[in-house]
Amino acid sequence: MTIKDPVSGISHLVGAIFSLAALTVLVVLSSYYATVWHIVSFSIYGASMTLLYLASAAYHIFNLGETGTRRLKKVDHVMIFMMIAGTYTPFCLIPLRGGWGWSIFGVVWGMAVLGIFFKLFFIHAPRVISTVIYIIMGWISVVAIYPIVKNIPTGGVLWLVAGGLFYTIGAVVYALKRPNFSKHFGFHEIWHFFVLAGSTCHFMTMVLYILWINP
Repeated sequence: MTIKDPVSGISHLVGAIFSLAALTVLVVLSSYYATVWHIVSFSIYGASMTLLYLASAAYHIFNLGETGTRRLKKVDHVMIFMMIAGTYTPFCLIPLRGGWGWSIFGVVWGMAVLGIFFKLFFIHAPRVISTVIYIIMGWISVVAIYPIVKNIPTGGVLWLVAGGLFYTIGAVVYALKRPNFSKHFGFHEIWHFFVLAGSTCHFMTMVLYILWINP
């Protein structure tokens, strides 16, 4: 079998494997040491991350013809919105639970639904539009910066910000379509590695800090 996009496909297949492991670790640890809020929110977070990487890997590995490729592309792009909202969920339901948490939870998941609708019906729209939506969703949490800093230890906030920066830089690279070093390693592959780096940072926030916060 010929892999359509080797670097992007394999890197995100590895991401899917590690995401499934992260989901398992967080849910198991939550069942022993935390609350039902942790179990539910980490399940949503881990599942959305795993599905994103699986969708991305499938889209970049398999060549299913024009129709199949178009469908996989839609699923791939839809899952980006799911993962952003899924990543917010533990922060909203554990350290920020209350007015701030539920408000951000509702706004982010509402934006995710609108983004999914947009991608399903306007998949060929200029990528800058979806990139701007991704960035707005990712940084909307700054409106709650005070309760975030108050309820999450400094180390957790630093991991959170680092993840956001990785995602943002990657999104800018994706929107600009540069740099391109070779046929098999250019802006798209760089974007994928920035996504992996952002996911890693946010997982560190979850396992080292959010897991141990009692809502």
